[in-house]
Amino acid sequence: MHESRRLRAVQTPIIPAIADLIRAHPGTISLGQGVVNYPPPPEAFAAIARFAADPANHKYQPVAGIPALLDALARKLETENHLATGPAHGNRIMVTAGGNNAFLAALLAIADPGDEVILPVPYYFNHEMAITMANCRPVLVPTDAHYQLDVAALRAAITPRTRAIVTVSPNNPSGAVYSAATLRTVNALCAEHGIFHLSDEAYEQFTYDGATHFSPASIPGAAAHTISLFSLSKAFGFASWRIGWMVYPEKLEAALRKIQDTIIICPPVISQHAAIGALAAGTPYVREQLRALAEVRALVQRELAPLVADGLTEIPPATGAFYFLLRLNSSRPPLEIAERLIREHRIAAIPGSAFGLDQGCHLRVAYGALQSDNAAEGIARLSRGLRALTRP
Repeated sequence: MHESRRLRAVQTPIIPAIADLIRAHPGTISLGQGVVNYPPPPEAFAAIARFAADPANHKYQPVAGIPALLDALARKLETENHLATGPAHGNRIMVTAGGNNAFLAALLAIADPGDEVILPVPYYFNHEMAITMANCRPVLVPTDAHYQLDVAALRAAITPRTRAIVTVSPNNPSGAVYSAATLRTVNALCAEHGIFHLSDEAYEQFTYDGATHFSPASIPGAAAHTISLFSLSKAFGFASWRIGWMVYPEKLEAALRKIQDTIIICPPVISQHAAIGALAAGTPYVREQLRALAEVRALVQRELAPLVADGLTEIPPATGAFYFLLRLNSSRPPLEIAERLIREHRIAAIPGSAFGLDQGCHLRVAYGALQSDNAAEGIARLSRGLRALTRP
């Protein structure tokens, strides 16, 4: 008796491994997991009270999501993403148990064992894991020195087995934001080759320094080959509530309903009601939280600037999400640096090797969970640790 050979090829999730190290070293400040430091809006909690008042809510609900939430999402998508949805537009919305659930469901709906999915590097590790888990092959394509897409390299990577190109913008782990022009070009490339554009937009609300988010599915004619993935986990502090959604071509309806019914039957209904409340609070609530987050981001930049000036690290531009992807001047393996930062300096970050960066030494710094009372101390610990573990 043995475990699945398929699962043996899947990388071990890095977040739980780092979390175990943090627990073993009390007092560690985490710059590891990608979460925000604020809770869901009060409207989400008020909606839960209304949910509890109706006994029918404790039964299974529609596979694609409750109508009230689907309507709220449709309004949000049209207003904020300029993305019209519904049969008249050739697409539909399905609520999922978070963005990861949406990605896996989309992958199962479009790909067969042995098919290829193109992932720009650095990639979000759960995407690579899902592709491998589905017996498909991730095709890794490098980005440029600023972690921006190389469209020529993406084109060159397409083969007869390619089923999709994945983009994540704003990007996890790099914080890069792809321009509308670049995303339009990638979307057109997918249309030209008859493959899907899987557009992960979980960090759509998190942009800085004049950067703006663009949804490729808003392009006229894109509905037939674009699958857009969204989440409440980041912007609305819903990480443990597990609510995401996807916008997908209508032709995938039958396949996605089979997948959804098999994996979760329906999205968690209590969280769907909370999501209706969160969407009622809307963008004004998120913008209020992002003002404080922008101050933390500025602090991180100021504190790390001397490391850049001294030649200890490079920090490519990061105008989105809440990450900086450091390129360290070190010959040490990134996992060793991550482990020593926790053991010796009580500060946690994620090694770049988890994101497909196997050349050089990279470290992802997540500042979203920092609060005013620990931000300065956390970045000071990181700065001291990196000075001790890198060389000019």
